[in-house]
Amino acid sequence: MITYIKGYLTSKNPAQITVESGGIGYSLLISLSTYSKISDLKEAQLFVESVFVRDDNPRFYGFADEEERDLFRKIISVSGVGGSSAILMLSSMSAADIAGAINTANVAALKSIKGIGEKTAQRIVVDLKGKLGKHEGGISQILSTSYNKNKDEALMALVTLGFPKAAAEKALEKAIKQQGVSTDNVELLIKSALKNFN
Repeated sequence: MITYIKGYLTSKNPAQITVESGGIGYSLLISLSTYSKISDLKEAQLFVESVFVRDDNPRFYGFADEEERDLFRKIISVSGVGGSSAILMLSSMSAADIAGAINTANVAALKSIKGIGEKTAQRIVVDLKGKLGKHEGGISQILSTSYNKNKDEALMALVTLGFPKAAAEKALEKAIKQQGVSTDNVELLIKSALKNFN
């Protein structure tokens, strides 16, 4: 079992990074929160969690700190919530906001996350309320503000997260043109776009 990997970041985008350590490149799926913490680094230590989609097909997720990995583990312990959904949650809301929504039984906030339906949101609240330790907080306002490079990076991240390219482009355009979201901040641009998928 891998606890963490420390090495050079040979490639990175807001949804996935490659860490080279000991001559091996490890591909890790990451949240926007982790990306924002490591985007300017050339070398980093990532805490790792593996989730098996099938017995022979593990996916590896990387986190900038143990607190985020701990929250990820708790989220995927809920029946019906897999690694991809958990990463989308951590990319759509901060750990504090997720914990705040769970602890205040704010099903509407959780349901606003792509891929989380009402029943799943209710199950997350029932299973995790009062069990999130030091994670706490309320729902933050998502206000954002860029340029083509950031827009392209956001698009790549959404496609990596599993959204069709055409749908991702449409969600980004809606965020920028209809909702006035600027493209100065990739993380906030992606968060806004995530709210525009039907």
